[in-house]
Amino acid sequence: MNQLFPGVVALGTALSIAYGALSIWSATRFSLRRTLPSPEAKQFPPVSILKPLKGADPEMYECLRSHCQLNYEQYEVLFGINDPNDPAVAVVERLSREFPSHDIRLLHCEKVLGANGKVSALAQMAKLAKHEFLLVNDSDIRVQPEYLRTVITELQRPNIGLVTCLYRGVRARTLPSRLESLGLSTDFAAGVLVARQLEGGLRFGLGSTLALRKGDLEAIGGFESIVDYLADDYELGRRIAERNLKVELSESIVETCLPAYDFPGFFAHQLRWARTIRASRPAGYAGLLLTFTLPWAALTVLVARGATWSWEIFAAALVARIATAIVTGRLVLHDKEVVRSLWCLPLRDFVGFGVWLAGLAGNTVLWRGELFKLRNGKLSKL
Repeated sequence: MNQLFPGVVALGTALSIAYGALSIWSATRFSLRRTLPSPEAKQFPPVSILKPLKGADPEMYECLRSHCQLNYEQYEVLFGINDPNDPAVAVVERLSREFPSHDIRLLHCEKVLGANGKVSALAQMAKLAKHEFLLVNDSDIRVQPEYLRTVITELQRPNIGLVTCLYRGVRARTLPSRLESLGLSTDFAAGVLVARQLEGGLRFGLGSTLALRKGDLEAIGGFESIVDYLADDYELGRRIAERNLKVELSESIVETCLPAYDFPGFFAHQLRWARTIRASRPAGYAGLLLTFTLPWAALTVLVARGATWSWEIFAAALVARIATAIVTGRLVLHDKEVVRSLWCLPLRDFVGFGVWLAGLAGNTVLWRGELFKLRNGKLSKL
């Protein structure tokens, strides 16, 4: 038994290194596809951008402002709030003053249709949207001027039902914010690309961008059908894919502006994320265990009592981890911070493993300042 355990741990490390190689391969294939010339759409239909808001942060104005600087002829931007006294109201009013010629509307979504307040607002906003083509993204997403043209071009390709985007984190100056940004660029994006490769395409969406037609949304029951789910982006993509429509991962990369987390706030956010994944994709959550390359390698050295072969495996694991981070972060996401943050990789991996373990126990999540119980992906307020 004493001889068997080091072998099992070494096998786990080897599989984790293999996952790193698969991540690099998946990222490289996605990047090569982006280098091929993509014909632009001949027509650009009018679009309704739906942005549910709650609260305000220092970067919100610039994020929302980026959606008023799009190189696109005709689109409207609908902002939805649940509370008329929400501080986001002042942000939208400022935006309307700066862009008086834009079609900007602030909607008070007072009906509570389910546990997920954001989706409840989206359901009410969608009914008031003028256009057939819809685009939803979170309030902390910042985009480039060509973003909408790229996404709508992709959405008009044959058999495409939903377009979604990878994203890189724009960190604040705290260490937890740096760790989250590093995780987005090296772990989260890699996982999405591997899932896309292994499953022959995506079967879920990402909250950074959800572009679809109103007709397809209505065919799956509208936003009302997912109003109790925490992972509404996942559910939307899954239901679109079940209609034999493709979920396309866009060539466009967007940014998410991260708050200046302290460690308790960072851990609470990571734990909510972990339990959301576990509820939505339990097999995928189990597979995340193999993504913690450096903890596996360190455990191998520990149980092998520092044997030479264990240090060789550790070195291979370290190279694989760094290579995965650079290829995914720099090659795919063009994240300039990744290389400067490589020193945080061991800490990121060990913290991530701790969050993964904590995610196995319990089913409560703290979201938007409220505590919920999570069961079968659905929320119920405590």
